[in-house]
Amino acid sequence: MTIAEDIETLKRQEEALQFDHLSDEDAWALGSLMRARAVEKGLPLVIDIRVAGRPLFYTALPGTTPDNPEWVRRKVNVVMRFHKCSYRVGREIAAGSMPLDQNRGVEPVDMAPHGGSFPIHVRGTGIVVTVTVSGIPQREDHRFVFECLCEYLGVDPAPLALGPEE
Repeated sequence: MTIAEDIETLKRQEEALQFDHLSDEDAWALGSLMRARAVEKGLPLVIDIRVAGRPLFYTALPGTTPDNPEWVRRKVNVVMRFHKCSYRVGREIAAGSMPLDQNRGVEPVDMAPHGGSFPIHVRGTGIVVTVTVSGIPQREDHRFVFECLCEYLGVDPAPLALGPEE
């Protein structure tokens, strides 16, 4: 897929994967599902779900390092700043949009426009929840979150999936 095709697909994913509500219990259920899938696949992931910065679910699986929570923090900052998935912001930068630097009023050390953090839009409320992983290559981090959200919401991932990267 081209960068432009990726961006359009990511926009469709964000539109399709919205929630009617997300309680603390829902976040725990989603996080538990994600953890189970990561364990099944042997993935070394940190999984983080938070609402308005308040942690609701967190796990660090074998193979992660102290650097992974730092990547999570930086990816969450991107999502909460731009209300887009972190991978989409990175693809937009790759397509020629302005980089995340002091010219945009951000410190690059606090932002990671890389795959793995997804905004949860709660209908009637807006984007207040982030679902984030770190530990595998960025496109795979994004794919993992996307597929788990699809499973949790009962959405067929096939029409919304990213194709192979060009």
